This record gives sequence, structure tokens and C-alpha cells, in this order.
Amino acid sequence: MIVSWDWLKQYVPLDMPVEELERRLMFAGLNHEETHEVDGDLAIDLEVTSNRADCLGHLGIAREVAVLFRKELGESPAHPRAGKTPVESLTSVKIECPELCRQYTARVLRNVRVGASPTWMKRRLATLGVASINNVVDATNYVLFECGQPLHAFDFDRLSGERIVVREPKPGEKLEAIDHKTYELALGMCAICDAEKPVAIGGIMGGASSEVGASTKNLLIEAARFDAVSVRNTARKLNLHSDSSYRFERALDPARVDWASRRCCELIIEMGGGDLAAGVIDVGTPVAPRTPILLRFSQLQRILGIDIERAEVLRILEALGNRQVRASERDVEVIPPTWRADLSREIDLVEEVARIHGYEEISEDAQVPMAASARTDADRVLSRVRQVMTATGFDEAMTLSTVDAEWSEAFSPWTDQAPLEAHVPVLRRADILRRSLIPSLLGARRTNEALANPVIELFEIAKVYLPQATGLPREELMLTLTSAGDATAEEEKENRSFLRVKGTVEALVAALHAQARLEVRPVSRDPHGLFDRGSSCELVLAGDTSAPWAIVGCVSAEGLKRFDLRGPTAVAEVRLSALLSVARLVPQYTPPVTYPAISRDLNLVVDESVRWEQIEQAVRRAAGDLLESLEWKPPVYRHAERLGPGKKSFVLATTFRDPSATMTGEAADTLRDQIVAACRQACGAELRA
Repeated sequence: MIVSWDWLKQYVPLDMPVEELERRLMFAGLNHEETHEVDGDLAIDLEVTSNRADCLGHLGIAREVAVLFRKELGESPAHPRAGKTPVESLTSVKIECPELCRQYTARVLRNVRVGASPTWMKRRLATLGVASINNVVDATNYVLFECGQPLHAFDFDRLSGERIVVREPKPGEKLEAIDHKTYELALGMCAICDAEKPVAIGGIMGGASSEVGASTKNLLIEAARFDAVSVRNTARKLNLHSDSSYRFERALDPARVDWASRRCCELIIEMGGGDLAAGVIDVGTPVAPRTPILLRFSQLQRILGIDIERAEVLRILEALGNRQVRASERDVEVIPPTWRADLSREIDLVEEVARIHGYEEISEDAQVPMAASARTDADRVLSRVRQVMTATGFDEAMTLSTVDAEWSEAFSPWTDQAPLEAHVPVLRRADILRRSLIPSLLGARRTNEALANPVIELFEIAKVYLPQATGLPREELMLTLTSAGDATAEEEKENRSFLRVKGTVEALVAALHAQARLEVRPVSRDPHGLFDRGSSCELVLAGDTSAPWAIVGCVSAEGLKRFDLRGPTAVAEVRLSALLSVARLVPQYTPPVTYPAISRDLNLVVDESVRWEQIEQAVRRAAGDLLESLEWKPPVYRHAERLGPGKKSFVLATTFRDPSATMTGEAADTLRDQIVAACRQACGAELRA
């Protein structure tokens, strides 16, 4: 927001140096960007936060100055001379979409002389970087920068039917705006129409067909309240932004609408004459009364750490426009002003008192009582998960929550429902709320490959959005990771990456001391073939077979091509909400075992169709609690002449340990024989000769 020093002096005495004004406004929350001279005036650039729409006009800034420096605030009364012809006899207004337009007011000015604006107005607008158009358009711009309320002036004679209808656009309707570009309107937008067609986009820009020009004589002055979300969505969808839309996207003062309309008419009559019709057409929803807020004086000392005199607190609140309902020695109850929609709670009043009294008045050693808070179980689980991921060599990635349609369809293991679509893409074509993190992480992998990064081990923790038949989507927190392994041969690299990813997922369970056993089954939902079916699986928490807990797999050749990846990669996606339910967050103690372990390697020959999980389950059942570890040692060996057609062999490394006694070699051999027998019975395995 650029403020003119000369303009500001119209409302509040400025007898302080400009540097002091900038400093006090900055400490009060209006950060000072720069000040430069424009034709003898000073243009002061202030950063206005989105909650302070009241400061998007000179009157709002003047109000802040008056409170900070204890000055009197003045403003124009805005009482234009009106004739006897009732405005209702000249025009009418109808709102057909009250959810998009809360209030619409119209005044009619006839016999106006459109021409150049006086020098004083041109200079003030020039200080703000606004070019002068004519006295009518300049008047609407002037009022906008004066009080923050946007307005629009229509050439009344070019309005078909001489009336206004506020409605949603009809299918196929378009509008040529005053920037002489044509925009296609759609449902959800607010169209300002005459009896036949749209003549403006509500809250954003007027149309060329009713633009005020040199031949204009009669005017209809619009001042309205539009829905902020609708204006924001429309401006983004059309890529059409203006000073008006910037303000309507925020909470403007509903009580300023009629004042702005009267003020605009007053300026136009002053500069171009004209006859103002009596009265105003004002239709829409009445403004709801504000709810009183209670401020306890004890809260100021508790939160700020300093005592502020009761009289000073009451002065600040009153100077800011709060109307006192009642006051006692312990508290005060006030109704916030209409222009401060951001004031709704006690803490808001505490902040107001603090910033006006001065943050610099709070000493560094002010005692503020604080109570330590405990982390939630979810926070503790996420902290442990990140610790495991970074300890195993993964880097955390952060990607967008939206993807394009192709990526969304590439993989959706958690739902068959169609994805949710955003009206305004975050990036080009990225308008689908993702149902899986895997496509996003593969996209990040592709970017790193293009940059020739040698190590691309990534993980991400974020939500997916799973639509449901009715109601809001289910938001579920997921962990996704991707790895390419560290081997050189393609087959070996694929095996390594799959085992690394699967092992990392199992390490999470171990690190959280989860009282759960993982079961393995084939991937049940992969219609587009993202995974290699021979190197993928679902992990299921024992006892909960309704949905997979994690999905692990190597990306298929078709999947690599779809994401333009150069080499084999494996991915996994884990439902963290399910992990939270089985995690044991109390530290667990396991006494160290002092007895030695014995290892035995088994070289098994099995059919090509036998999966690793079948062997693993058979081994664990046969060995029982004495099995300390089980490891598959790649590579898989295939040789039709030595092994037979359709056969493969691989080595299992087993480690046995008895926690209560020294295990003998005979006992280890007995366990080995039990394992071989179990594997033979479960999947036809034989020891390789």
C-alpha cells in the first residue's frame, strides 16, 4: 500500500518527521518498505498484512497514525447534493446470487460533464502510481485509495433496460473487459449484468460495453460487497487481477459501502457537475451485529509480562474504534468496529494493546509464565520415522499436493474413487489432489536424474486425499520412499533396490517396537502396471487384512518410461496412521545375550514360480524363536542344464542363538534339517548338490 504524505495530512496532523512516522507504523505492524519523492510529495510504501484490510486506504492509515501519536482524526462527511427525482424511478437492482454478492448499492447521476480531473487529484493519484483517465474514473479510483472500498461507474445510457441484475453467468457467456481482452465466464463467478448481458465481473473489472468515455452523460455508480472466496477464485481462474479484486479478496468494512458511494458522487459533482437522483437503491443481506469481546486486565500481565495502566488500556481500545459495553476494575467488554473483522477474541485485544502501547516497552527480562507441553503420540512417531529414514541414508523431499491427470491415474492403491479436482491449478495442469505420493516422488527422482545427481535416495511424509462416496475426502498421512540400490548390473541393481526399500520399511516397525507381524501378499491394485509383478508386494499387519499397510515394489519398464526414468528404481508407500496404532512409544529394554551364535547357509533349488515370502515363512515356522536372523544372498542362479528347466537357486544365510545356553553344532544342524524339510514340504525346495 503506497501512501501519499500530502494526502494523509488531510485527515490527521503530521507534525512529526517522516522517519518517526515510518518507525512507529513499522513497530505497530505496518512494515515500511521504502519512501521516495514524487513531484514534491512523498510516496510511503507500507506492507499491509492480509488481515488488515482496513489499512488498504488512506483513512485506515490515518486512523493508525491518530492512535499512535494521539492526534485527532478527520474525514470528509460525504453529503452530495441530491435532486428530487427518486432513483427508484430511474433504475432497479436485483441480486440472484446472494451467496456471491452480499450487498449492492446503486446511485444515478445525470448530465455529468466528463473531462480532465483537476491538478490536485492527478497529483495525488500520480504519487500512488495511478494514471489519470477522466474525472469520473479518477473519482472511483480516488475513493478506493481513500477508504479501501472499490467502486465502479457505468455509462447508464449503455445499460440495456437501464437496470442491474447480479447473477451467475449463463453457459457460453463472455465479457470484453475494459482492458479490451475477452474473458469466458463460468458458473461460480459473479456477473454484473444489464437486462441482456454481462457488463462487469463482480469485484474485479468492468466491461468495455458500458465504459465511461468522453460522450458519457449519465452514470450509475456501483458500490457493493462481494464474497471474498468467489472474487479470489474468479481472479485466479481468469488470471485477471486488479486493485479492486485485491481488496475484495479481504474482509472490507461493510459499513463503508454507502459512505464510499456518497463520497464518489460528491467528487464527481464537484469536478463535473451533474444531477444526483434522490436516495439510493440498496439490496442484499443486512450486516450481522458484532459479538462483544471480554478483555481481562490480568491477561495483559500474564501474556505480555508487563503491567499497563487500566486507563491506558481503555484509551487504546476506544481510540481503535472499539465501543465499550461495560467496564470494571478487573475487565472490560467491547464491541469491535466494523472495519476490524480480525478482532474476534480476547487475545486479539491483547495484541492491539501491546502494539499500540509499544512492543519496545516490553523489557527483555519480562517474566512470562510458560508451561511445558508434551508432544503428541503422532509427533513422536513422526520424529522416530524421520530419524530412521535419515539414518538409513534417505533425504526428505517436499512436493506439491496436486498433480496432473496422467500422474494421478498412474497409481492409486488406496481408492477407486475419482480424484478431486482444484478449480485453479497450483502449477500448469497440476489441478488434481493426489491419491498417492509415489508419482510425485518419482517426478522428483526424474528431476534429480536430469541434474546428474549421483545419489537419489528420497522420502516424503505428506497427506493423500482419498475421495469418498459422500462428504469430505479422507486425508491419510503417508510415508513414501524411493531407492535405486548401489549395484552395477541391472538385475542386481533392481534386487538391491527392492531389498533396501523393503528392509527400510521393516526397520521402521522394529524402531517403533511395534507389536505387529508383517505378512506378505501380491499387490492387489495396480491397473496401469506401475510395478514389476515379479518384484512387488503388499505388506499387511497381521490381524488387519482389510487393507495393505505398505506397498513395496520395483517400477516396471512401462512405469520407468512413463516417468522418463533412466534406471531401475524401487518405491514403497506406508500408511503411517496404521503404524501409529501399533507403535510402542515407551522405551523398551532387552537384556543382552551373552551366548554365541551359529550360522548356517542353505543353497536351495526351487521352481521359478516360488516367491521369497513362501521360503521365509517356512523357515521362520520351522526354526521358531531360536532363529535370530534370516538373509537372502543374491544373486539368483539359473542354469537349465545344471538345475533343470524352470528351476532357480539362491542362498539363505541363517543365524541361530539360544538366549539361555550355548548352542551346539548338533543343535544348529538339527534346526537346519528342520528348515530344509519345511521348505521341501511348503514349496518343493531341495538342497543343491
